[in-house]
Amino acid sequence: MTATDPSLTALAQSWCALSLLHGRIETHVERALQSGHGLSTREYSLLDVLSRQHDGEGGHLQMKQVADAVVLSQSATTRLVSRLEDRGLLSRYLCPTDRRGIYTDVTLAGKALLDEARPTNDTALREALDTAAQNPELAPLVQAVETLRTPA
Repeated sequence: MTATDPSLTALAQSWCALSLLHGRIETHVERALQSGHGLSTREYSLLDVLSRQHDGEGGHLQMKQVADAVVLSQSATTRLVSRLEDRGLLSRYLCPTDRRGIYTDVTLAGKALLDEARPTNDTALREALDTAAQNPELAPLVQAVETLRTPA
């Protein structure tokens, strides 16, 4: 395979299209969340992931799991948690069964902000996908996104 191999070029072009779609969506959603709620997309994602925790077995996420879910490094996730904790949107406490573990929960203020921001996020996401679907290069990717279903 060489750098001029047509399949490699097609693959690279597809990857660029996917990156373009992601960037456009994230930019649109970011603007909507920032202007309406003072949240970044990463902050929204973190609040959303943590709000889905529960007290049952495996219900509290370890920081690595949270980092994977919001697509950040563990150190960046820890810094983001600290910023949201400083804003009163998250709280941390020691795990009752393992004193080495630290849990992070969304506070009432964090839940209220998340509830306010969720429709904004959903609307902005829909708008960004609809706009991208008008571009023939991005339309197949939009269709793929729309047909994906997360496992139950």
